[in-house]
Amino acid sequence: MENYTKFKLKRKEELTPFLEDKDNLFILACNKCFKEFEIGDEPECSNLEQLAKEQGKTVVGSAKIDFLCNETLTSKLLQSIVPEEAEDIFVISCGLGIQTVAEQLENPVYAASDTISVDGQHGMALTTTLCDACGQCYLNLTGGICPIVDCAKSLLNGQCGGAKDGKCEVDKNKDCAWEKIYNKMESLGRLDELLAQQVEVRDYSKINHKFINQYVTSVRESRFEGYYGGVHPSEKKEFSENIDLVSFPEPRTVVIPLSQHAGAPADLIVEVGQTVKVGQKLAEANGFVSSPIHSSVSGTVVAVEPRLHPIQGIKTMAVVIQSDGENSIHESVKPAKDLNDITRDEIIELIREKGIVGMGGAGFPTSVKLKAPQKVHTVLLNGCECEPMLTADHKLMTTYPEEIIFGMKTLIKGSGAEKGVIVIEDNKHDAIEILEAKTADIPNIEVAVVKTKYPQGAEKMLVKRMLGVEIPSGGFPTDVGALVANVSTAKAVSDAMQTGMPLVERIVSVTGERIKNPGNYLVKNGTSVKDIIEHCGGVKGDDTTIKLGGPMMGFEVRDLNVPVIKSTNGVIAVETKVSEAVECIKCGRCVDVCPMELKPLYYTKYAPAENWEGMKEQNVMDCIECGSCSYICSSKIPIVDRIKIGKKAIREGK
Repeated sequence: MENYTKFKLKRKEELTPFLEDKDNLFILACNKCFKEFEIGDEPECSNLEQLAKEQGKTVVGSAKIDFLCNETLTSKLLQSIVPEEAEDIFVISCGLGIQTVAEQLENPVYAASDTISVDGQHGMALTTTLCDACGQCYLNLTGGICPIVDCAKSLLNGQCGGAKDGKCEVDKNKDCAWEKIYNKMESLGRLDELLAQQVEVRDYSKINHKFINQYVTSVRESRFEGYYGGVHPSEKKEFSENIDLVSFPEPRTVVIPLSQHAGAPADLIVEVGQTVKVGQKLAEANGFVSSPIHSSVSGTVVAVEPRLHPIQGIKTMAVVIQSDGENSIHESVKPAKDLNDITRDEIIELIREKGIVGMGGAGFPTSVKLKAPQKVHTVLLNGCECEPMLTADHKLMTTYPEEIIFGMKTLIKGSGAEKGVIVIEDNKHDAIEILEAKTADIPNIEVAVVKTKYPQGAEKMLVKRMLGVEIPSGGFPTDVGALVANVSTAKAVSDAMQTGMPLVERIVSVTGERIKNPGNYLVKNGTSVKDIIEHCGGVKGDDTTIKLGGPMMGFEVRDLNVPVIKSTNGVIAVETKVSEAVECIKCGRCVDVCPMELKPLYYTKYAPAENWEGMKEQNVMDCIECGSCSYICSSKIPIVDRIKIGKKAIREGK
């Protein structure tokens, strides 16, 4: 494959005289992009080091960086890799990388390479800079400001004389590039060098960058909204967003796994033949990070045996209950104390006893979050529901706003926080209107409307978007004073407080282009996915994939004889898409969209090679498995699958 950003080291005859008055060099090289991705160094960096040493120059260090033009990531790296003794910075990259470095460092920055014009478009980077691939890089003569793309007239030997108040006469919204160049060179003490220089155009082949500039500007605005990265997949909410919420028909049999949460499976406390009631505890929490399990129906325990788990994909212990259809409520189900009278410790214990866990996907026990040793100042309720297709949380917010607010008040008191924020994406106008009206007179609860973007609802993104702080690597929201919960979790907390009912049912979106009759249902825990799909008329087409959850992070199920559990927010039927993965071409898209600011392209290479140490070095354990990288991948590589393989191997100590 032809390099998209082709650049080569300047000629020895050009570099040798240029190095004469320079010393204590630091060399930055970009690992070339848009080529078949191979783990290995490009030769230009070592060649320049060798040339500098032949000239008697001291090279104080060098570094090779992927996607040097990615300003967000590069700016963080430069702070740690450029030593204090470095005087002159030589950059080997296309003009995008050189300009990015020049904008970040106070040291003199020089272009050690030329960018060669190639067919196609140039400048598709997350940076305000552009490169015209003109064949001769002038940035070492102009302090890192490009006279080709920054000057509206592409003048090479000084300004035209038409600038007024620092603005270009051709484009009055544009700064005069040559005034910027003069000011930059003067600040570097190199103005005499600039004035003495006469530039001769060599191998000049100009391409039109204006269209690309407009495109990149629009992409950049959405890409950086709230946090770095993310994608904008087709929402496809229309299948179910206008369908009213109804209760799903009473299941005749429920299969309730003992593992429906992060942490240890619960310990069984009932036996076969025993009669149980709605809300009765079936299993006790086994340890600090665990959660009890309760019955969603009244009836008889007919089996305690391994059954296929909907997420884990293996058989785990489950309680099978034959419903008697009576829905008799267990005597333990009764309202808690008034919110004004209940203590924080009592709230935490109640939430633990009622089996309440995160209902946005991970299933982390909510009581554990509330018992974090760090001081929490803000509770963030996630009402974003950024996954395409899903409308469960949307329906929850429009149907149970008072319960959500009561749950928020309980979480504020239980965490010791000062305030709460309900975060909703701007594609849910009715939910926003309702909750804003309901919270208008509550001083410590507000509704925040954010632009629709995936994965907005991930807790690390939510914290960064709303509080402007980053959760440290391996850390939790409580480390920065935040507690994050799903709006469905808040509703479950309200139920536990106001009625005493444990978490035994939840709203599930049944949707997708292949579901005959989509809908939003209040479904009892343990209800069969097969029964749900049959109730909705089945699926259309043989080439259909069923997932639990959304299309981005959902879990594919091949055997529909699995139950809905606490974290099942969707049952979707979509067209099966078969695509053959090809080699990574190092386009950098996965890096641009990764909200955790990782480099997923390395996982595509390291996982097949079983290079688990390499995956650890690339911080794979920080990955939230949002699927943005797989979604955007030009080569159709199942990156998340490879990430999961690597994580599993690392956890097992391989």
